[in-house]
Amino acid sequence: MIKGMTGFGQAQLSSGKIKAIIEVKSVNQRYLDVNYFLPPGFGSLESKIRQMIQKEIQRGRVTVSLKIIEKQTQEATLNRNIAQIHLRNAARLKKEFGIKGDLSLSDLVRLPGVLEIKETHLSPEALWPVLSKGFEKAIKSLLLMRMSEGRSLAKDVLDKLKSMSLQIKKIQKKAQAILSEKKSELTNEEFRSFQRGADVNEEVTRLLHYIDEIRPLLKNGTSVGKKIDFIAQEMLRETNTIGSKLQDKVVSNAVISLKSKIEKIREQSQNIE
Repeated sequence: MIKGMTGFGQAQLSSGKIKAIIEVKSVNQRYLDVNYFLPPGFGSLESKIRQMIQKEIQRGRVTVSLKIIEKQTQEATLNRNIAQIHLRNAARLKKEFGIKGDLSLSDLVRLPGVLEIKETHLSPEALWPVLSKGFEKAIKSLLLMRMSEGRSLAKDVLDKLKSMSLQIKKIQKKAQAILSEKKSELTNEEFRSFQRGADVNEEVTRLLHYIDEIRPLLKNGTSVGKKIDFIAQEMLRETNTIGSKLQDKVVSNAVISLKSKIEKIREQSQNIE
């Protein structure tokens, strides 16, 4: 079944002190266009994310968002050389100026350079095994929405094709009636000349062929939106030719109806992957 191009998928995951929210959404686009909103330092994951998306999606503007909530951890490093310098300086001051009292541990660790505090962060590559599962879940959820839209689009296009078939039958019936009428009114030579200019059998046959060509495409799981748009353009060309060949009120009304349905099919093809 065909797929639409509008969808949204989300996944939440956690690993230790790391929590992440992944969102993947898509809208109509002629080609595949992936945009990323990743935390600073996570740009190296773009190619991996794109590979995952390309396996499932051929068309659409896809926006990928990753938010990471991390409880930052800190590491304290004891600088022994600096501590010894502070202790020697304290002993020298005590002796030189006769200062009483001792330097406590709490005082020592607060002195500059004794303890060096560093914040630690997980690297994107280290976090990828967990994130990849989240992206798989979000993309799967997105695809479910696109498939649901595809079912609605297929139903709508099939309804338009059914209506077109009815209008084509009207044209066929009226064309035969016009030819029968003209045959009784005109000489053989005049009728042959009129028939050459008013015969729409070729155009009608092509229209019916195009309708039969679109129907199986709607059951196809691959990217068919561009092909349906191309076929619809050809259908419009044949319909215009019919309208120019047969100047009749019934035919004109049927042609207007056909063109309206074809334009709507073209519009829907822009929503089909």
